Amino acid sequence: MTETVTAGGARIPLVGLGTWTLRGKDCARLVEQAIAAGYRHIDTAQMYENEREVGEGVRESGLRDQVFVTTKVMPDNLHAKDLERTSKESLARLGLDQVDLLLIHWPNSKIPLAETIGALNKVKREGLARHIGVSNFNVALIEEAVKLSEAPLVCNQVEYHPFLDQSKVIAACKRHDMAVVAYSPIARGGADKDGVIARIAKAHGKSPAQVTLRWLVQQGVVVIPRTSKVERLKENIAVFDFELSPAEMSEIASLARGGRIVNWAYSPKWD
Repeated sequence: MTETVTAGGARIPLVGLGTWTLRGKDCARLVEQAIAAGYRHIDTAQMYENEREVGEGVRESGLRDQVFVTTKVMPDNLHAKDLERTSKESLARLGLDQVDLLLIHWPNSKIPLAETIGALNKVKREGLARHIGVSNFNVALIEEAVKLSEAPLVCNQVEYHPFLDQSKVIAACKRHDMAVVAYSPIARGGADKDGVIARIAKAHGKSPAQVTLRWLVQQGVVVIPRTSKVERLKENIAVFDFELSPAEMSEIASLARGGRIVNWAYSPKWD
């Protein structure tokens, strides 16, 4: 049985496949292989330009009813009419009647959040998305979005790994029964090069990537590592057969030194 976290009425599998940069037939094949390997959570976005291939992989797996599919609305599409139109376009590309989770990919300070959240709720009411949420929101935006939304916002998807302290955002999410979904959870390979993580990994007979993912899921954080390698697919999901001690958890947490990887000109003011 797939390990899950429950938030706002959604049951989200703790390990998913991130698909950023995956393209074409390789993307479709990898999604299908991930599902065959036991993944039950696939993450895509309008911005990734691979929804068609992701949908193909999900359908070819023959297990659509078991797979939690997330897509995200790009920041240029956050006016109500654009969000509604492009959400339908995403479903058409995916070849699905409904996504399990629809997120605002990035906040857009030029578009009123009330308008965007209203449209997101409408899309959910119309049955295009089972659940809705946000991504790359800071604490102030989380508080504002929760007040504006009729339906539960079930998650905030953010960059999170041992080198980045996200305690303020995590605390805000907990206050509102929102899951935290970590992208770049292995710090784009940075975890593989860290001596502390390597030592802990050796003690458990695991890889540094597995220890890093275990550190996150042991906190109840959902992880969506991206990989293009089939062997890494299997490695990334094999994180439920060991446990880190409280001392090891603390030691890994102490590595946080502001190592943010994803930071655009349009990013919000981070906490």
